[in-house]
Amino acid sequence: MEHAQINGINIVYELGGTGTPMVMIHGAQGDQTMFAGLAATFRARFKVLTFDQRGSGLSDKPDMPYSVAMLADDTAALMDHLGLADAHIIGVSMGGMIAQEFALRHARKVRSLVLGCTTPGGPQSIRATALATSAYSTKEMPAEERGRALTEAAFTKGYIARHPELISAMIELRRQRPIDPVGFARRMEAVETFDTYDRLPQIKCPTLVITGKDDALIPWENSRLIANRISGAQLRVLEPAGHCFWLEQPEQAREAIEQFLE
Repeated sequence: MEHAQINGINIVYELGGTGTPMVMIHGAQGDQTMFAGLAATFRARFKVLTFDQRGSGLSDKPDMPYSVAMLADDTAALMDHLGLADAHIIGVSMGGMIAQEFALRHARKVRSLVLGCTTPGGPQSIRATALATSAYSTKEMPAEERGRALTEAAFTKGYIARHPELISAMIELRRQRPIDPVGFARRMEAVETFDTYDRLPQIKCPTLVITGKDDALIPWENSRLIANRISGAQLRVLEPAGHCFWLEQPEQAREAIEQFLE
């Protein structure tokens, strides 16, 4: 892991592989480790940047107002620091929101855009059920409770039944890297004010929108909304797959992204 001072905070990142740059942007409760398998695959052909965003992982978690635009600007500044003029941008969940804002604010830095299991936000978006969103509560929760709630919200029941060890693994992850209540609360505040629906037609780069048909956290219809509002965007809906579609359907997800990038 490397460190960089970006926009006044310490950002932890990893840059590896050779070829055209690729930047991977993680979700609200995640950090760069959520891309471990996918990033390792892509490093054979791309120079892959993963990082812990402001308020998450091992990066700084200042107690101040956050916005998705701020997180997009952090991403752009980190790319500048590393000498990456442009890149393929891949964002999932909240990372997909950041990727949308990045493409709108820093269009020249985007070679292509992959938006995974995400939403345009605002009143036009399709909201998840209260049961699913309880996994994203900003109240302090024991590792056991948060790990179990997130697993049950992010994966299909069938996948959990086939991989019962997933719950204990998620609980252990939350023990090793507990959610910082301040940073997480600030990140969720940023999500609540996010809305790109009216601006999506301004995105002109090649775009793939990909999701799981059974996503309980961000219903798949949000991906259809996004794809319909970006000219020429491709839509891929994987099934069966929940929110973490790249873990439930790793081969389908990898092939879809690789075919798009080609």
